[in-house]
Amino acid sequence: MADMHNDLMELRELIREFVSERDWDKFHTPKNLATALSVEASELLEPFQWLVSGERSELSDAKLTAIRHEMADVLVYLVRLADRLDVDLFAAVLEKMAINRTKYPADKVRGDARKYSEYDDHG
Repeated sequence: MADMHNDLMELRELIREFVSERDWDKFHTPKNLATALSVEASELLEPFQWLVSGERSELSDAKLTAIRHEMADVLVYLVRLADRLDVDLFAAVLEKMAINRTKYPADKVRGDARKYSEYDDHG
């Protein structure tokens, strides 16, 4: 897992360098980054529009390329937003997974996609 944390830090540095070379830091306010992240996440939906399930068998090479590029855009903006707000994304994921394990105990929710609040004892 340390490698994944290091990979995120490496991506952060790569993105910082890219932004710095273009003098774009002044545009990368948390609000603007969150907005850009939302736009890119919406663009990720476009190649899936009108597909039955979006499984690999339904996707052409061109759609897979578009999906890969949109996923990269989403990740770039997320890493950049975390950088601007001093959020350690790796630690945030570990924290959130611990919360989710409590909300969704595997022995109780296996195979059931309901939200935690829809269970009789609310998680």
